[in-house]
This record gives sequence, C-alpha cells and structure tokens, in this order.
Amino acid sequence: MASNDTMVIGQKLVELCGAGKGMDAIDQLYSKDIVSVEASADGPMDQTMNGVDAVRGKNQWWYENHEVHSGQIDGPYPHDDRFITFMKYDITPKAGPMAGNRFTMQEMGLYTVAKGKIIKEEFFYHMG
Repeated sequence: MASNDTMVIGQKLVELCGAGKGMDAIDQLYSKDIVSVEASADGPMDQTMNGVDAVRGKNQWWYENHEVHSGQIDGPYPHDDRFITFMKYDITPKAGPMAGNRFTMQEMGLYTVAKGKIIKEEFFYHMG
C-alpha cells in the first residue's frame, strides 16, 4: 500500500505536469539530490543525471529542442514508496536525426519518494 506522501506527491506531479508546469513540479517536488535515469542518452544529455539543477537543465533542453503539439499524463499508480505515471506526447523535434518529423511518444515514469520529495525518476518509453 502506498504511503500518504507517495500519493500526495504523485497527485501533485500529475496535476502540475498536466497543466504544463513541469518546471514548477521540479521546483516543488524534487529532492536537491534527485537521480534521473532515461531509457537512453538523448542529445547532449547523459542517460543518468544527478541533482535538481541537472534535471532542470535536461527539461529545459528538451522543451527548447521539441515542439510539443499536445501532451497528457495519467496516474499516479502507487506502490509503497513509488508511483508510475503514463505520459503521451505529440511532438516534432527541432534538431537531431528526427528534426521536422512529427510523431507520438509514449512514456512511463517510475518515481521514488522519500521524506516528502521525489528522490529518483526513471523513464521507459516507446516512440512511433
């Protein structure tokens, strides 16, 4: 069973991200020592990033390099100190090998919560 903190944090993350306020979610909900793990390295970003400043930078880079036509987030789906969200984006990359090619990206995010903050995020995704 999920802890109350896990549900509250998960619900707030979904609420903020669903309203297009992902950077506010980072500022309010993430530990300063957050660990972020992508399914693979993307552009100039490492697969694993450490610290809230690195996560802010990764998100800023992503939004600067992708046109987001629409997005949705569902969840949270809790389990103990973790929860999962489902995200779906209709995007067109502005740079890189996919530049100019519009596609749909589906992503699952696994978040770990401790002491009222998200301490780890891990992403699993499919594009196509």
